[in-house]
Amino acid sequence: MSGIASDAQLFEDHFRVERLSEPKYDRVDRIYCHSEDKSISMSLDVNKELFPCKVDDELHVALATSLHYDGSKDDERGWRDVAKAGASDATLADIFDYVCYGKIYKFEDAEDGKTIKAYISFGGLLMSLEGPYKRLTPLRVDYVYLLARKR
Repeated sequence: MSGIASDAQLFEDHFRVERLSEPKYDRVDRIYCHSEDKSISMSLDVNKELFPCKVDDELHVALATSLHYDGSKDDERGWRDVAKAGASDATLADIFDYVCYGKIYKFEDAEDGKTIKAYISFGGLLMSLEGPYKRLTPLRVDYVYLLARKR
């Protein structure tokens, strides 16, 4: 994995899009993916005008508590404002194509006792991650950035 090497990083993996749901909304696709090692499944609503995906696309996906490499909290300016101002500080948003801000709001334990499912909302665009406790342990109820790019 080509790690983003950030103190703010909670989760990172590479996924392959396996299918898209039937469209319910004009600008949103729900994609269903598995990690390269098949240990984690992900469903993710994406704005298809900003980040169009198709079956067999390979994605690099990360969740982070801050866009700053050192993990420092973001100031009052939003990440778009930092980019517009031409700030000299590089952020994680600079190396990803699709960035959303949202909240991890719920966890469910699987019946097998070995896996967990995390639910995240990005202003109504939903994400779920299901996989081994060991891989998803860093996740907690908190505000996070979703960062994604195609490989």
